[in-house]
Amino acid sequence: MAEDQPGARPSHLNFITGNANKLAEVKAILSSIPGLELESRDVPGDEIQGSIEEIARDKCRRAAAVVGGPVLTEDTALEFTSLKGLPGPYIKHFLSALGHDGLNNLLAAYPDKTATTVCTFGYCAGPGQEPILFQGKTQGKIVPARGPRVFGWDACFEYEGETYAEMDKNHKLEILQSLGLADAAGRGSDITYVANAISHRGKALAKLKSWLAGGDVETL
Repeated sequence: MAEDQPGARPSHLNFITGNANKLAEVKAILSSIPGLELESRDVPGDEIQGSIEEIARDKCRRAAAVVGGPVLTEDTALEFTSLKGLPGPYIKHFLSALGHDGLNNLLAAYPDKTATTVCTFGYCAGPGQEPILFQGKTQGKIVPARGPRVFGWDACFEYEGETYAEMDKNHKLEILQSLGLADAAGRGSDITYVANAISHRGKALAKLKSWLAGGDVETL
């Protein structure tokens, strides 16, 4: 379902991140949007407890209030089917406390190891404005860690027979190209960084890019 959003698209965006790799990745993907300027702003603050969407909207609103202008935020979640969606938006804390083996142990008593990765980008035009969310999801399953344990939980999330950590660059590039986030020569995205969350992050970014180019917003 799509919903028309009134008003012009932003020409300047403050991406709320202190991660230079994230900034470079999003800049590369959105570089084809005419006249769009993107810069990073690091806005510290505690997150509320709630659903993925509640947390994303609150974070986006608060960032817009601090910056005093248009902002872009990003949140990642990992939902275990057997645990009714947990760890969800709290996956960073679960991984820090339990490690990859601990994440697997959470599902030891359950035959269903399926999980869903969720990436949510939030855009808020400024203080007092309602955020717009762009969300991408990927279905997979939790497995004992395989591949480099470099990017968060990617080594224990299996997608189509490979963990995110095991995917080679050619496979990642094919997915990026299918989403319109890289051209035939591979330009348009940092494949090394996308290894962390190629599918769900790519889907969310594709929706954001489409909206910035004048398309409709797919409602959640």
